[in-house]
Amino acid sequence: MTQARSFRDLLKRERMVVAPGAYDCITAKLIEQAGFSAVYMTGAGTAAALGYPDFGLVTMSEMVANAERIAAAVELPVIADADTGYGNELNVFRTVREFERSGVAGVHIEDQEFPKKCGHLEGKQVIPCEDYIAKIRAAAAARRDRDFMIIARTDSRAVAGLDEAVARANAALAAGADMAFVEAPQTQ
Repeated sequence: MTQARSFRDLLKRERMVVAPGAYDCITAKLIEQAGFSAVYMTGAGTAAALGYPDFGLVTMSEMVANAERIAAAVELPVIADADTGYGNELNVFRTVREFERSGVAGVHIEDQEFPKKCGHLEGKQVIPCEDYIAKIRAAAAARRDRDFMIIARTDSRAVAGLDEAVARANAALAAGADMAFVEAPQTQ
């Protein structure tokens, strides 16, 4: 069974899935040994492990290579941070194909401008919603395995408020995303 199928089955069985962040194989193994049911390959952690801040300095190829190592090290489904998709919808298409080949269960793609910033930092900017939706459509079209998860992440709450973030999340779901991820929601 592929990681993608395993993750979809897990989501059907569990009310909530906690997927702690891993930046290398040993942290992924520790997550597995601690009894969690999924792993999240963190972009910020991957960047930090390479000695960089999470400002879009790590390339798609470096992220895919890390995802492949982590996916091979554990029996759990791995969700990978695919940042902004590394360009426009053409780049997103290739990004999804590369991550899918790496063996992970899915990716999240965010709506920040490039160069992006860690989702918890100030000063983020997001691309126009129509450009983001084009990326999500490309991501959904790129996957070969229908079980491979496309997770639409929006950082727009920090820029334009919660209503805009929810609107973007819903638009992304309508465009083919399997799941939506509103970054850093806060009480009002």
